[in-house]
Amino acid sequence: MVRMIDLPKVIDERGNLTFIQNPKQVPFIVERVFWTYGIPGGEIRGGHAYREQQELIIALSGSFDLVVTDPDGGIRKYSLNRSYYGLYVPPLTWRHMENFSTNALSLHLSSSPYRKEDYLYDFQTYAQLAHGR
Repeated sequence: MVRMIDLPKVIDERGNLTFIQNPKQVPFIVERVFWTYGIPGGEIRGGHAYREQQELIIALSGSFDLVVTDPDGGIRKYSLNRSYYGLYVPPLTWRHMENFSTNALSLHLSSSPYRKEDYLYDFQTYAQLAHGR
């Protein structure tokens, strides 16, 4: 289930610090890390699901929305705009990212290395697999 994870926040007058440690904040072993940045206004990223991969997505800077579409067409929107919150996205979750602020920076912690065959780009195929869970 998609859920928000509160990350530790150490408040200091010199500036705040947030950290991530397995397995306390991340419900999987991190195998890959990537980030998106420099996204022009109005662009959409994603538009897919993963067969097996899990992710924790964090807005390190700026803001954006992560939109989840259920196999039956229901839509949920999560606004990410704080670097001490991460959104856990389990496998077989159709999603896209939109509404990026200027200089938005998203960090993605992934449970597996990049594998092209793990990606589902066809919504109907995703819906059939998701219903068969």
